[in-house]
Amino acid sequence: MSAVANPATVAECLRVGAGFSQGDRNWIAEQFATLDARLASFHADATELEVMVKDRDARGQKVTLECWVAGRQKIVTTSTEEDLHAALNDVRDDLRRKLNDSKTRQEPRNNKHLRPTEQPPAVPPEDALRQDAETA
Repeated sequence: MSAVANPATVAECLRVGAGFSQGDRNWIAEQFATLDARLASFHADATELEVMVKDRDARGQKVTLECWVAGRQKIVTTSTEEDLHAALNDVRDDLRRKLNDSKTRQEPRNNKHLRPTEQPPAVPPEDALRQDAETA
């Protein structure tokens, strides 16, 4: 796999949505820091993360984490954990699993039939005729 020139990081790609303030952003980025290793294979300018919470600190709070990576479908993870810290960890871990599943589906390693194969260089027609004449 080739290295990405500008790898995505949580700190660079994270936006806070409804229910969070910009003051929460650094704390959330620290919670999601373990995603950096998984996001590193994507370009930073083609990757976005957004975290939102509905009914924060209420009994029915719902945390949503959305991830957009260019060329892939949007990934959405949610948690209804009552503790905000636990809910953030839940959506983070679920996103990591879904990113791994997405990568495995898109880039199969162990199936030779799905891997791209290199084609041999085309032989120009005059060379092919010369080779046929030499072998005859």
